[in-house]
Parts: sequence; C-alpha cells; structure tokens
Amino acid sequence: MNSASQSLRPQLERLQRAWRGSPLPGFLAWWGGELRALLPARWRGLFGGGAEWRLLQHADGRWTLRQPGVAAPLARWNDSLDAAAQQAALAAATAGTAPQDLRLALCLPPQQVLRRRLSLPLAARDNLRQVGAFEMDRQTPFRAEQVHYAVRELPGVAPAGRFNAELVAVPRGQLDAQLQRLREAGIAVDAADLADGDGRLGTNLLPPEQARVRRDPRRRLNLALAGAAALLLVLCLGQWLRNREDALAAMQAQVDGMHAQARQVALLRQQLLDNAGAAGFLAQRKAGTVGVLDLLQDLTSHLPDDTWLERFTVDGQGHVGFQGQSAKAAQLVDALQGSRLLADPSFQGVIQRDPNTGKERFYMVAQVRAPAAAKPAPEASR
Repeated sequence: MNSASQSLRPQLERLQRAWRGSPLPGFLAWWGGELRALLPARWRGLFGGGAEWRLLQHADGRWTLRQPGVAAPLARWNDSLDAAAQQAALAAATAGTAPQDLRLALCLPPQQVLRRRLSLPLAARDNLRQVGAFEMDRQTPFRAEQVHYAVRELPGVAPAGRFNAELVAVPRGQLDAQLQRLREAGIAVDAADLADGDGRLGTNLLPPEQARVRRDPRRRLNLALAGAAALLLVLCLGQWLRNREDALAAMQAQVDGMHAQARQVALLRQQLLDNAGAAGFLAQRKAGTVGVLDLLQDLTSHLPDDTWLERFTVDGQGHVGFQGQSAKAAQLVDALQGSRLLADPSFQGVIQRDPNTGKERFYMVAQVRAPAAAKPAPEASR
C-alpha cells in the first residue's frame, strides 16, 4: 500500500498544483459563500466554510494563539500549566470554530529556520521532497536526516525550462522539542510552519509520517447531497428525453399523415413530366439527329469521282466510319473539310494499295456535327 501511494504521489501533486493554479478554487469559494448566505442561520453550521487556521507560537515558556493576519492574540497560556488547563485555554479561544474545521499551525520564529532560494528544472516539480533532500548537502550545513524540511514553489519569472523554489529547513531538535511539549499537553497540530509577519509562510515542515489524519463528519452528508444531486440530474435528463420523444412522436404522426398527400402529388407530377416528355421526344429526336441519307449525300458530294465506298457505319454517339478506295486517298481529308455535316475527318490505320484495282485502300473516321452547328446547305445554281 505504501509503495502504491508513493507511486501515485507525483500524479496527485501534479493535480493539486493544477487545481491551485486554476481560477476554480476562488470561484467555488465565492459561490459556496453566496449559497451559505441564503440558508437559515441554524443550517449554516451544517455547511461550514471549510478549514479555519489558527497560529500557535511558543516564546519564553508561553504559548500564543493568533488568527492569521491579525496581530492581537486570541489567547496566551504558560506551558507550565497542566494538560487540561492548556486544552481548556485553547478550547475557550476557539469556541466559535467547529472542531472539524479547526486547524492548528505551529509557527517557528524566522531565526530558527534556514531558507535557501533554488532554481530547479521543471521535471523536479513532481519530486520536490526528494530534490530537497538532494540539495540539502549543497545548500545547507546539514544533512537531510538532521532537519525537518519542505520545498515550496515560488511565483515569478524563471529561466526557460526551470522554476523558482525555496528550501525551508529547521533542525530536528528545535522542532521536535516544541512538538513534544504539545503532545504532552494533548494538543495536536496540523502543520509546522515559519512565522511571516502576522501570518505564516505556507509550508509544512512536519514529516509525512507525522501528518494528522482527520475524518470530516460532513463527508457523509456531502456524499449524500452529491448522490442526490446526481440522481436529480439523471431524473431531469430522463424527463427531458421523454418530452423530446413525445414531441418527436407527435411530429412523426404529422409527417406520416402528409406522406400520402406527398406521394399523390409526386405521382401526378411524374405523370405530367412523362406526358410532356413523350410529346416532345420525337420532335427533339428529329431535331437533334442527322439522317443517314443526309450523311451519305453530303459525303458523296465531297468525295472525288475516282473514289468509292465499300463500307459505311454510324453509331449512336455520332461516330462515322467509312472504308473504300481512291486514286489519291491522301487528298480526302482536304476534300472533306468543307462538309457541313462531318467534322474532324482523319485516317485510321495506314493507306494501302489494292493490287487488283491499283487504287489506294483507306479507312477514315469523322464526327457528325450537331444540327445547330451544321452549316446551311449551299443553294443550287440556276
């Protein structure tokens, strides 16, 4: 279990840094305060404001309890008092604070604590305590086992790939002596820190094994409220989905009712289009095609008298192919340039001489011109 918790510690610390650096904690604190202000006064204790810190300092055999940021002490008592008297003095000074919210921080005077500023690579953020133990010999005259220490990240601009940090260390004997006095008095602290003016620096010099474990009695209530909120959310989403399904079913019924009318309209439209298309099909086909007799007549009028055809084909795409013999087959392309119905005449294959007739055998292809592009027929000479 210890090894598992140690392996998860870097990830947890990374998440905690990201959480503290985001604006969410401040927003949630403000929002929670506004919500608590709306509750009746007797209910506000059930939804307390979280941890409330009190600073405990020891000097000249006397303990002083203060509120962070306030110079005036809340209480003072001598450590020569018995444990019950000291606990009574502490309880009287913190009577307005719920026991589950009270947090005590033992603050050491600055002259007892050693502080060193560090510039560390970004990769060290996940192992600040290990880095602090490594830097202890280099930055202080102590070894890591001789002191209680903590490393905190500092804000501000740092070189690329690095961040600013501070190493805070106190000899074990000085801190352990005060912790022992508190244990004898039956007073447990949640953190050991350095006094900084009227407040505290913000570190915890207590070793992890001495960390105080608290059980929040509000946790069950918070879990119950969270479960109730989740259940209400699920119910609201389910009701919303049910409303959407009902609305969709009503719309589907309307659409189904109009399908028959839409199909009837589509059928009538198709019949109209079919009738109009059938009526104009023959006219369009006649106007859009060139007759074979017209092609033969045009081709005959442009071929020389010493040329005849043996084969003539026309396909549906207007491709014309004809084969024959001519005394001068090479001149047929020029002869067909003036055709009003044939375009792009060209030879296909090679021209060969027929040994029987002595003429040149050829095969030509051409493209039928569109009727709109066909040139008007020349008028007959009178």
